[in-house]
Amino acid sequence: MWKQFFAALTIVGGLTGAVGAGAQAQTLRFGLMDDPDALDPTLSRNYTTRMVFAALCDKLVDIDAKLNIIPQLASEWSWSADQKTLTMKIRPGLTFHDGEKLDAEAVKFNLERHQKMPGSQRRSELAALDTVEVVDPVTVRLHLKAPSAPFLSQLTDRAGMMVSPKAAQALGDKFATAPVCAGPFKFVERVAQDHILLEKFDGYWNKDNIFLQKVDFRTIPDSTVRLTNLRSGQLDLLERLAPTDLPEVRSQGKLKVGTGYELGFQSIIFNTAKADSVIGGDARVRKAFELSIDREALSQVVFNGEYLPGNQWVSPKNPFYVSAFPIPKRDVAKAKALLKDAGVKTPVPVNLIVYSTNEAAQVGQVVQAMTKESGFEVKLVTTDIGTALNAADQGNFEAFLYAWSGRPDPDGNTYNFLACKAPLNYTRFCNEKAQAALDAERATSDPAARAAAWKNLAEVVLTEDPLIYLYHRKLMWAYTPKLKGFTEADYPDGLVRFTGLKLD
Repeated sequence: MWKQFFAALTIVGGLTGAVGAGAQAQTLRFGLMDDPDALDPTLSRNYTTRMVFAALCDKLVDIDAKLNIIPQLASEWSWSADQKTLTMKIRPGLTFHDGEKLDAEAVKFNLERHQKMPGSQRRSELAALDTVEVVDPVTVRLHLKAPSAPFLSQLTDRAGMMVSPKAAQALGDKFATAPVCAGPFKFVERVAQDHILLEKFDGYWNKDNIFLQKVDFRTIPDSTVRLTNLRSGQLDLLERLAPTDLPEVRSQGKLKVGTGYELGFQSIIFNTAKADSVIGGDARVRKAFELSIDREALSQVVFNGEYLPGNQWVSPKNPFYVSAFPIPKRDVAKAKALLKDAGVKTPVPVNLIVYSTNEAAQVGQVVQAMTKESGFEVKLVTTDIGTALNAADQGNFEAFLYAWSGRPDPDGNTYNFLACKAPLNYTRFCNEKAQAALDAERATSDPAARAAAWKNLAEVVLTEDPLIYLYHRKLMWAYTPKLKGFTEADYPDGLVRFTGLKLD
């Protein structure tokens, strides 16, 4: 039914001008769906920016294809018996792009900057950290306030990225305009909404395995234009190939494709603190909204069935998925009954913010049509990502089609969204039982105990529905056959590692 109903659905995005040709050999031209935000690991909160950081800013530790934590800037580490002190050894001889030493003092500076800098998006990720002790030039001890099972995994992302203390102090709040890190490529220039150019850093610790000379990240929001540029040779690699383009690209055989399911989730979040919001103020209304949505049909209509329906912070394929709470089936009759029980007038108005991308607009339209049958009147409010996130920060929204790229440890998909007063708790949801479950999963490294805690969390969250989890994206890259060394299995977080990549 829904596939036929939306067969004619066409969203025409704004077209970007042709991207100039003539790139030099070993310059990888990488097409991005949206423009990165601040090129400062402490301040950034955009998924696309993380793709740039994968080339620009190394971390203390990284993850492998199976989500194991592996060395990067730190060569080894160990925990104290009480699990409250993490000792890390930093590779000797490391330098930042400006030639400054990357030693234990620099690590201390960066972790404290993440903790204390105004506007830091990393503060909550390092909430367990108490003090940082420099033992010697290559040894640092991180003293925690209490045992924290997900703490080390936090250092596999922006909380573990190191920037030059000299540059950070000199540039202050302008650091993002000329970032200095310690990754395989250094910053050259940025033109907003157009491109970010990086070039190889000859002082990189693993430079013998870096074969590209430059990486040119190009912002091309329209998926059709991105693919056209790849086909014409103006790009070498693009991220987030449209699912509807996947069959054709595969059948033609002229381009290569890489795929893998994301660690994160795609959801609709509700502002439960908004006084004039009917849906924000009543869990029965939110449950009715959820029961109006057919997740499988949504995937078929918008994503050609390529995306994985889901109802939790991790996908049904994740070992920490709470199987006691399977994906609910669409039930319009029950949804109507819940609205009647809540005593609300229909149609129930809902203002839903969606990103200004083809994909988000289509999801919004499908949700709009499905929920209308139950008695909702959804108005789509289209805006750019930065504006949408600012509205979420300020509580100036009712509902928001929200995407989270995900973290290796499920804590990274739960705590900051569901803990009371957490920085990404845009829903303003605060529940004593949910908070206890979140604290419990952080306090133990025992998998069974953590699974029990997440079950307790699911029992609350999937009843109260401060947000509705919809699906998990299949990450899709398309690239020229000239690009060698691209192995999507090595990018479980959706971030391309540039080690070993080369262009014929």
